[in-house]
Amino acid sequence: MGSFSRLFFSVAHDPTQKNRQGPDYGRQYRSCIFYNDTEQKRIAEAYIKQLDEAKVFKHPIATEVVPLKGFYPAEPYHQDYVKRNPYDPYVMVNARPKLEKLKKQFPQLIKK
Repeated sequence: MGSFSRLFFSVAHDPTQKNRQGPDYGRQYRSCIFYNDTEQKRIAEAYIKQLDEAKVFKHPIATEVVPLKGFYPAEPYHQDYVKRNPYDPYVMVNARPKLEKLKKQFPQLIKK
């Protein structure tokens, strides 16, 4: 798995939390990889196993690997939320630190 896998497991969220990300909790906040075919499933499961065996995280990875059944865009008020609300307390405490970490670890992924 490439840069996006490393980003998913190191910057985007905590893959060891079940049904939770920071202050948000519930099944909709679970760590999940959706796959389209058996090869994607195999790669995701192998990468998770590799990370767990290497004890990269303090706790076992809770990320679910499940088939993609469909994709639905978020509601309009969620679209570009950070961009439209840069000084919202939630953004300042939760999103901004992740963006800064992203810029440092994966500068090649940042649009100019």
